[in-house]
Amino acid sequence: MNSDGEQARRAEAADIRRVTVAGAVMNILLALAKMAGGICASSQALVADAVHSLSDLFTDAAIIFGVKYWVMPADEGHPYGHGKIEGAVTALIGVTVAVVAVEIAWDGVKTLVWGEPKVPGLAACCVALASVAVKEFLYRWTHAVAKRRNSPATEANAWHHRSDAISSLPVAAAVAAAHFWPSLKWLDAVGATLVGGFILHVAWRIVKPAFEGLTDANCDEATADVERIARGVPGVRGVHHVRTRRYGGTIQADLHVQVDRHVSLVDGHAIGHDVKAAVLAAGIGVTDATIHVEPDEA
Repeated sequence: MNSDGEQARRAEAADIRRVTVAGAVMNILLALAKMAGGICASSQALVADAVHSLSDLFTDAAIIFGVKYWVMPADEGHPYGHGKIEGAVTALIGVTVAVVAVEIAWDGVKTLVWGEPKVPGLAACCVALASVAVKEFLYRWTHAVAKRRNSPATEANAWHHRSDAISSLPVAAAVAAAHFWPSLKWLDAVGATLVGGFILHVAWRIVKPAFEGLTDANCDEATADVERIARGVPGVRGVHHVRTRRYGGTIQADLHVQVDRHVSLVDGHAIGHDVKAAVLAAGIGVTDATIHVEPDEA
């Protein structure tokens, strides 16, 4: 019979995989619709948006295959668990989004500087607006799963959906303006460039926390919370050397606590145990804490 922990891990993986697979199917359909609409209606901005939707498939695949590994428990070869696999997947999503953003923006710039913009058809605007509705729905669903499962990679994928939804808005506006006022046909290429710039900003929001986790950057807010909680535990005389780091969707901490130098080893150990219990139960995202107990200064 599977343990409760094993069942919980399987449920988490299934939950994340379910929403990601659904998103992948919708991304395929949207990308095909955008590509066809962009080509038939002569809209560079919509074709650029189709490329953005296709890039979602790569990140969907990374999550679908990666979640199997990052939910695995600690083992002999990985005593701290496999949480950094999720950080690596999140960083991969961010880098992929950034590459797509640069490509989209560059295509728009090339058309503005060296190309000849075309007047887009109104069908491209309808496709873009439909994309906004579908991708916003996928964002809300994926975001809810990410919060429930505390998964940074799934949260990054949710923002990938949101970036697709919002990026379709300037596409729709640019296509409509260029269609009704042909003298403004250059707005379609401007829309493509703006889409690239927005997506690049989203990529930064994804990559920054992922790399902070992979490089064991300190979590300043969590560090302050851990110190505050530890100081409030009865028997603690002082707290110092508090450190925190992200580990996948969780936070790990280690700290030194000072106790009365005259208490017994058993009592000092009990105080350290109380500190750890208080930190883990505080609801600040810390799932593991190493407590170093030492005597206070004379």
